Amino acid sequence: MSQPAPQKMGLTMATMLVAGNMIGTGVFLLPANLATVGSISSFGWLIATAGAIALGLVFARLSQINPQPGGPYAYARDTFGNYIGFVSNYAYWFGNWIGNVAIALVVTGYLSHLWPWLEGIYPRLGFTLAVIWLLSLANARGARWIGALETGTLLLALIPILSIAIAGWWWFDATLFKTGWNVSGMEDSAAISRSASIALWAFMGVESAAVSADVIDNPKRNIPLATLMGLALAAVIYISCSLVIMGIVPMEQLRDSSAPFADVAQLMVGPWGVVVIALCAIFKSIGALGGWMLLVGQSAKAAAEDGLFPRVFCKLNRHGMPGTGLMIVAVLMSLLLFVTSSPTLARQFDQLTNIAVLLTIIPYLFSAGALAATTLERNETGLLRAGCLLTAAGAVAYCLYALLGADAQLLAYATVALLFSAALYPFFRQRMLDAAKGG
Repeated sequence: MSQPAPQKMGLTMATMLVAGNMIGTGVFLLPANLATVGSISSFGWLIATAGAIALGLVFARLSQINPQPGGPYAYARDTFGNYIGFVSNYAYWFGNWIGNVAIALVVTGYLSHLWPWLEGIYPRLGFTLAVIWLLSLANARGARWIGALETGTLLLALIPILSIAIAGWWWFDATLFKTGWNVSGMEDSAAISRSASIALWAFMGVESAAVSADVIDNPKRNIPLATLMGLALAAVIYISCSLVIMGIVPMEQLRDSSAPFADVAQLMVGPWGVVVIALCAIFKSIGALGGWMLLVGQSAKAAAEDGLFPRVFCKLNRHGMPGTGLMIVAVLMSLLLFVTSSPTLARQFDQLTNIAVLLTIIPYLFSAGALAATTLERNETGLLRAGCLLTAAGAVAYCLYALLGADAQLLAYATVALLFSAALYPFFRQRMLDAAKGG
């Protein structure tokens, strides 16, 4: 019996998937994280953008050569073997659903500006739990539904975001920006490195189209275009908004904020601006969460089909989606939500995003290495060869730089988690061999 065919996305929806996943929550809450470093994080943004461009070119080229479901997982598997493919998917899958909990928290954080009772820890956890399950159920209904959700919510969110990015300069205070230059207590070089590591969260999702190759029309053409266009849109919005906000809101207020854009809107236009920003942030975060759940499901599905993940994750429902796998992830997200509960939403968001970034860097590194190896194996020459090798080197350098700027304790936790994958691999190895024989 054949599997149900998934509904597919065209170039516009794929571009919005990439841009929507990147712009998702970072644009609404990341300024609070960067405020722990200061406005010196402007340099971190430049480094992060350059690194994201390199990563975007890596995925654009790899998907052009051989688009495959699973993206980073598939590239690592084909280039470095099954074990590296397993580690890549393990890190990517864990990093993404951990990050999804942070996205769900943003929905609650902005909604608390409309319903203050959500600021309490128990109401916050309960409402966030409801968001996780509603989006998990909605995601199981098909890729085109998620593509339409991403497109609609991104276009809605761009209205207030661009308004603040442009009109906010009228309220920009250069003295305030300068006063909060480096509030981290670290040397400037260390502060820049830390901010570059934090800012990587903003560009997580650059691989969205590559991972979703199985549900995108004409992937060889549409994936590279969607990747680069989505990245360009996200970079412009992120940098402009971050600079403006740090010149309007004092760092000590910004770093503890659960809704930085709402705080800016309050200063600019009063209470009604807070309502508009909160609603747009809520809808955009809902769209982003739907998009990221799609990636989690597709990555696990690709690995499960190869026998490198539990078979249940590639079982498709009548909509052509890995419905059972999505429900399992929803359970894990629910458990993590309660385990990481913190008195303040900003602190819980910071913990989750830092862990997610560290885990996601691993498949990014493998993908960059895959591009270099593939370029050499194909015996490409001239500018194409040089460009691919330089792009891969730039992506590797950025990922290593971001790791150096990470919190030492969280880096240790991520390392232990990756080492644990070595113990799990033998469990899946025989199933993978059986799947290969069956193919």
